[in-house]
Amino acid sequence: MKLPIITAEQRQQEHKGVKAVLLGQSGVGKTSQLWTLPADKTLFIDLEAGDLAVQGWQGDTVRPPTWPDFRLLVAFIAGPNPALGEKQPYSPAHYQAACEKFGDPAGLDKYAIFFVDSITALARLCFQWSSKQAEAFSERTGKPDTRGAYGLHGREMIAALNHLQHARGKHVIYVGILEERVDDFNRRIFQPQIEGSRTGLELPGIVDEVITMASLPDEQGNLQRSFVCQTLNPWGFPAKDRSGRLDQTEPAHLGKLLRKISQPLAERQLQYATSAPAQPQTEPQQPSQQGA
Repeated sequence: MKLPIITAEQRQQEHKGVKAVLLGQSGVGKTSQLWTLPADKTLFIDLEAGDLAVQGWQGDTVRPPTWPDFRLLVAFIAGPNPALGEKQPYSPAHYQAACEKFGDPAGLDKYAIFFVDSITALARLCFQWSSKQAEAFSERTGKPDTRGAYGLHGREMIAALNHLQHARGKHVIYVGILEERVDDFNRRIFQPQIEGSRTGLELPGIVDEVITMASLPDEQGNLQRSFVCQTLNPWGFPAKDRSGRLDQTEPAHLGKLLRKISQPLAERQLQYATSAPAQPQTEPQQPSQQGA
């Protein structure tokens, strides 16, 4: 048996799907980004029943009512993980159950994009299910155990997101609400609005792209919707670009953004600082003694 090496040429010929999370405050127009995607190649996974903004959109929609239904859909989209046990989600047995419920998985071949709206609502759906499982109750007293519920919730969410990463060749876009708060030092902090802390902390490391949709002023000072795409940005928005193809801000058009990420990249150019960063001031400056 030979070592199953994938050459650089073979890897570059593979069609790679983008896994991204699109964050933004309520009302900024995240769901309306469906209009920028090809309706015949996009499956809208509607978890929020907030499709009024895209009422005339001509694409297909599914609405998983429970967390187990969403897990079956994830297995159906991404296929089985042969390393998992028979009773575990996303195992070959779980995938077979998904095929028995949804039919021939070849029916998904026409979809290139899965638009999940929203990960905020998905987390609520997961926590509702987790809080009713045996792990969410104390073995000694039988009373609800909040730590157990949140622990199960975190594992379930991370497992689902990681499994969808293996839907190679498919774009998966998670929409999420961006929450703004002020910390103990009176600094503005932006973070995804997701039930439980673990998913919000690990999500940027799972997906390829973290995009914040925000209203930013143009050169004339007029506000316009823009995508913030790079981690180093002056607004402190959550952002990450694993592709190396995106500028700090991009036009708020998801379809064009996906096409730009899919363009060939011959060489990745990294930017390095040419001088040492300024050192923080640790001691207060003494007043000048001149003229005393």
